[in-house]
Amino acid sequence: MAGIALLAAVTILYAGYNLFVKMAGGHVPAGATTTVLATMCIQVAALATSIVFLAVLAIRGGQVFSLSPGSYAWAAVAGLCIGGAEIGYLYLFGGVGGVKSMDASIAIPTIVSGTIVIALLFSFLVLKEHISWSQVLGSCLILIGVFFLFVQRPGSA
Repeated sequence: MAGIALLAAVTILYAGYNLFVKMAGGHVPAGATTTVLATMCIQVAALATSIVFLAVLAIRGGQVFSLSPGSYAWAAVAGLCIGGAEIGYLYLFGGVGGVKSMDASIAIPTIVSGTIVIALLFSFLVLKEHISWSQVLGSCLILIGVFFLFVQRPGSA
């Protein structure tokens, strides 16, 4: 049950991240040429959250903080990916660099759904995890759903 509660909390926090990045992008001034400082603000806030969590764990005691070099290396690669994603998000949502601002109702479902399909492929091809036919079918349905996000409604342009 604790795993389900944590899964729900992470999902809600990740949704908040996506939506609040959209809100940040919506406040980018028309004359801005980059959103890199907003990206750095996200990173500083994330670091502060981790520092507070580390402090709470240290005060409670009983924690083993050392990890393997591989844990640190892959965490750094993940950090590079999320940093790049944040830059891209803010450009998408801020309308910077000649990119037209994109609606959250299109960008976020496309990115999150694409992440699901990429994760499934990576899990199968690289991590050698077993993938069921229902997962393959679900991924195909996700791709169809993303397609429909981009289908123009009559009267819209």
